[in-house]
Amino acid sequence: MSDDPSPKPAARPATHILGMAGTMLGVTTTLIGLVKLLETQSIKLNIDELAGCLVIVFLFSAVTSYASIRTEERAKLSKRLERSADLGFMVGLVTLGVLALVFAWELL
Repeated sequence: MSDDPSPKPAARPATHILGMAGTMLGVTTTLIGLVKLLETQSIKLNIDELAGCLVIVFLFSAVTSYASIRTEERAKLSKRLERSADLGFMVGLVTLGVLALVFAWELL
């Protein structure tokens, strides 16, 4: 009897993307709420509209990664969906970083 458990297959990137895209949806929603709290009549920030578009990007990434996981038996479609989810997630992450910098500079 061996003490070594059988090696488990590596988790697909889609499983990681799904969790992180959900988290980033929460982060961008929090950003929108924070901007709304800081807005006054004299100070109008447009970052909340841009963050709203970013929510769509992360939602796209989450939905396509979920679809990729659910269509594992159709390998070609699953891989294409996984690539779309990955690309969407990276675009969203870079955009969120840029928004954070713009948000920081706008408040100084």
